[in-house]
Amino acid sequence: MKNILRNSIVILTLLSFNFAYSWGTTGHRVIAEIAQNNLTPKAKRHLKKILGDQKLAYWANWPDFIKSDTTGVWKATDQWHYVNVSPQANFSEFTNALKAQKAPNIYTQINILSGQIKDKSTSPLDREIALRFLIHLVGDAAQPLHLGRLEDLGGNRVKIKFFGENTNLHTLWDSKLVDFQKYSYTEYARVLDVRSKQEKKIIQSGTLEEWLYDSHKAANRIYANSIADTNYSYDYNYKFESLMERQLLYGGLRLAKVLNDVL
Repeated sequence: MKNILRNSIVILTLLSFNFAYSWGTTGHRVIAEIAQNNLTPKAKRHLKKILGDQKLAYWANWPDFIKSDTTGVWKATDQWHYVNVSPQANFSEFTNALKAQKAPNIYTQINILSGQIKDKSTSPLDREIALRFLIHLVGDAAQPLHLGRLEDLGGNRVKIKFFGENTNLHTLWDSKLVDFQKYSYTEYARVLDVRSKQEKKIIQSGTLEEWLYDSHKAANRIYANSIADTNYSYDYNYKFESLMERQLLYGGLRLAKVLNDVL
């Protein structure tokens, strides 16, 4: 990880321009904006030292943007965005299956990146890049199909239609359900982030393993209620809008908790 970061030159401006309207951007920015609004004063001060004046939402999609880099420098990070775990009956079995997965994956990297940010010996560049990834990966952890199944690549091979348009289950959850609501990311963050302080503490409680299990259970529900080669429309939105919004909110609040802890 450190060698990759130290030897990399990031052409962020060009990548951001090319993907200004890329898939999945809204959801990640909603999560980042909710997190931004729930940071402690201490975390905000440290965040400014690392990232400058830019908000979390600015960096939320950067780890996806760099997938278009043609040098191969970032290729190894593709595996960081997900972990495939077959359906498990309970938390104990899920945890065992999760820890048995081949690294690197979203579980191992969230832990590693958190440690690098905490470590005072980490260079400023490494800490900044680690933080960019952490913002994104904690968001990915709230997208249920990033805890999906290996045989269909987290729903990517489950072909469906949404309002007559060809797509797949993973893309439907990555972007199409979010974009269907027609909110800007700041509007969506504002309407979702309305829980009491006590409710937020409950959502932010628990371990990373428990958070991933939460998404795993959501993925199992999605698989059970999504049929390949079906043309979905308002019915699918009606069935899953509340779950999708829950995942966005939980992702944002839990990202805030992670950042408050490591900064």
